[in-house]
Amino acid sequence: MADNYLERKRLEYEERKKKWLAKKGKRTSLKAKPTSNPQED
Repeated sequence: MADNYLERKRLEYEERKKKWLAKKGKRTSLKAKPTSNPQED
């Protein structure tokens, strides 16, 4: 194996994680606002 195998895998992981978090952040910002529940008497 190459000497920098683990380092390269770590960098690839960090890039995938960054993209996933960015994608996740976009999706959560588009969530519908929660509706208020009417209070029951």
